[in-house]
Amino acid sequence: MKIAKAAKLVSVFVFALLVAVAYAAEGDAATGANYAAIGKGLAIGLGILGTGVAQSAIGAAALGAVVEDRRNFGTALLFFLLPETLAIFGLAFSFLIN
Repeated sequence: MKIAKAAKLVSVFVFALLVAVAYAAEGDAATGANYAAIGKGLAIGLGILGTGVAQSAIGAAALGAVVEDRRNFGTALLFFLLPETLAIFGLAFSFLIN
């Protein structure tokens, strides 16, 4: 089951990458602007992918910790929001790419 789920996920990302390359390509030779656009998309997309993967495990564990003891809510919220920095860094790096 996990292999099928991973295969679907990989196929979606490969398709998204191919679509991005197709839209970035023009009739003339590839330029630096095309590669910059692909780099910006990858910076944001992979940052958000990392955030989603991290938060999926953290969210389940945080919910279990809060159900056991409500005093764990602040700590659970902190650990749940911590991976959001990956998405913010991806967005920041996309602005740095010229």
